[in-house]
Amino acid sequence: MAEREVSYVWVDDSQGLRAAVESISSATRLGVDTEADSRHHYPEKTCLIQIVADERVFVIDPLTDIDIGELRESFENSNVEKIFHGADFDLRGLNRDWGFELQGVYDTNTGARFAGLERFGYAALIEDLVGPIIAKDQRLQRSDWSKRPLTEAALEYAAADVIYLGDVRDAIDERVVKLGRSGWVAEEMERLEQIRYTFPDPDSAYLGVRGSHKLNGRGLAVLKQLWELRETEARRRDRPTAFVIPAEALIAIATEPEIDLADVKGLGQQTRYRQGEAIARAVKMGLAADPLKRPPGRTPFRSRLSTEESGRLTKLKEWRIAEGKKLSMDPSLLWPMRSLERLSHEPSLLDEELKSPEIRRWQRSEFEAAVRATLA
Repeated sequence: MAEREVSYVWVDDSQGLRAAVESISSATRLGVDTEADSRHHYPEKTCLIQIVADERVFVIDPLTDIDIGELRESFENSNVEKIFHGADFDLRGLNRDWGFELQGVYDTNTGARFAGLERFGYAALIEDLVGPIIAKDQRLQRSDWSKRPLTEAALEYAAADVIYLGDVRDAIDERVVKLGRSGWVAEEMERLEQIRYTFPDPDSAYLGVRGSHKLNGRGLAVLKQLWELRETEARRRDRPTAFVIPAEALIAIATEPEIDLADVKGLGQQTRYRQGEAIARAVKMGLAADPLKRPPGRTPFRSRLSTEESGRLTKLKEWRIAEGKKLSMDPSLLWPMRSLERLSHEPSLLDEELKSPEIRRWQRSEFEAAVRATLA
């Protein structure tokens, strides 16, 4: 297939949106993508919605005074397929900003992982399955999509992200059907439809900082104060949190509160100059507070294994790797690692484990017997 010419309809007023919705509402499937400004602002927001319907591409500007809710009927209609690539990010953003709960979702990234393919990036899938070679401009990928006006190059880039979604989806589905995995993929898409954006709980959001599981109660108290400082500063400056204080710096300070800030990796001179005193106050407050306990369900999994448990986990991992090679699939798709870890500790609880929401129906059907045999 030859590379398609990128053409689109720019939608930035109510009249244009009504015309787009009319065209979209008659389609039985849509290709959808979004662009956000998470690299440049905090909190992030959806800055573009791209939709292809019957080969017409609409690039919609949600930052203007238009009612994006007019897309709800098509987005939440299970009879209209919505094709994404890497749907998780888009679904969370659409739910966060407008409360959409999409039905009829198909994610080409997820589908490709069940199709015996080796590359899962969108440009790679287009090249491998459809034909055209699409060059991805890194500068445009990292654009501040909240800026107006957008350049023509940026708009063409955004439009190009949806024009091949239907072709890629069909090529993936053909392979999945031949492999007899249609039911597997269908269940994964059902799970994607349940994705919702969860607004951070200020009382526990600090536990989401990478590396927090290593901290003791005193370290958690310090981390909470540092997290609150960073959150306030990021909102005040409208800057992503990683640019205010990197996560690794938060953990380093919480681990060793007496550390010289000049020795903290990732904490540059400008940050120390601008926020050094505030960081010192946050550390002092954390040390003066009572040590914190992790809420139920947030306690790290016990990492120290007995010799017997370690051997059992090794066998489970070996089974999963071998099965993945046989099926030409990422082994992590076949059975969740957290489940394998739990089973390595308590193999007698397999029947309970099979009821876990982490375990898919297709996984139980295909691999329960193999897991039982491995544990035996």
